[in-house]
Amino acid sequence: PDIDEEEPELEDDEEEEGGNLKLNKRGDINILLVGDPGTSKSQLLGYVHKLSPRGVYTSGKGSSAVGLTASVVRDPETRELVMESGALVLSDLGICCIDEFDKMSGTTRAILHEAMEQQTVSIAKAGIIATLNARTSILASANPVESRYNPSLSVVENIQLPPTLLSRFDLIYLILDAPNVANDRMLAQHLVGLYYETPDVVEPPLDHGLLRDYIAYARENIHPELSDLAARELIAAYIELRRGGSSGSSGGRGRTIAATPRQLESLVRLSESLARMRLGRVVTRDDVREAVRLMKVATQAAATDPRTGRIDMDMITTGRSTAERELEENLAASLKELLVERRGNRLGVSEIRRQLSEILNAQVQQEDLTDILKVMDADGLVQFNERAQTIFVRAGVVG
Repeated sequence: PDIDEEEPELEDDEEEEGGNLKLNKRGDINILLVGDPGTSKSQLLGYVHKLSPRGVYTSGKGSSAVGLTASVVRDPETRELVMESGALVLSDLGICCIDEFDKMSGTTRAILHEAMEQQTVSIAKAGIIATLNARTSILASANPVESRYNPSLSVVENIQLPPTLLSRFDLIYLILDAPNVANDRMLAQHLVGLYYETPDVVEPPLDHGLLRDYIAYARENIHPELSDLAARELIAAYIELRRGGSSGSSGGRGRTIAATPRQLESLVRLSESLARMRLGRVVTRDDVREAVRLMKVATQAAATDPRTGRIDMDMITTGRSTAERELEENLAASLKELLVERRGNRLGVSEIRRQLSEILNAQVQQEDLTDILKVMDADGLVQFNERAQTIFVRAGVVG
């Protein structure tokens, strides 16, 4: 329910007297739920949609680019071109719930970049040029590629969404179906109780209508401000998160990024939303600490490199961890040293892979070697025949 309390404060940004400085920042929180099938992700989206005073529920599989933004159609009576709003525009100042987010086409996902960061939708169709407001929170759910989440792979490899889109989510929750006797018994009793002649269900602690009115009141009337203590706590927390990525590394190489400025902006939004939940006018240090805790258990858990166990925000922002980039650089350097001695010869890829594995004392993946050979072929260093799996080493190779 706390997702709906993020009210954009775009209307409250006032120009300073004597100047034209105007801060226009996104005030809504975007959340992505990633997890195993049968973990009630769709039920959660449906409940949040019912709680929201204003919002739209849609499915990624049945959504198109114009269906999310706006379409230009011809009015049947006047025969004039008119614009019809899509899901993102209709959920302005509300929440947009997108189920099956991983099933969306690439064209449809591309239009979300502008809406999630600038909170606008730009249209230029049939002579109509317009910029529409889409000041909405986005709550999306996605299933892993292999149906079940694979802990040995990164979140990017599990759901295969563009890193540029993933980095725009403030919180990424992993919802895994882990066996637990107590939780399984409670869930089973609840589900079986729904089929009784008189349904035996747990009554919520707060009435649905009261909770919806509470959220609507908080969004409309509560606009918390950062206190000096909260600001200092935010800065200290951000520096501590950044330091966490560089600890234990020597020199500049091997340093991972545990937080970026986007995470700092997310912490500000989360802190303000927590203050709004308790109808507070001022953001306190406790709000900041809870925002940092949410960031650690959600997004940074998704950003943990399964190969090294370290938090690396590059997993989300670029799709590749620092360790993977270093491994690729070492592999490319070793390959060049190996090919320098074989200029003018034709070699098999399998033989090169075997020799590289011996040099690096580690198993070289076929896909990694193929990617590097394609780059070297584009640079004119080798002639790579992918069908025959052979390469011809040109004279330009320098170790």
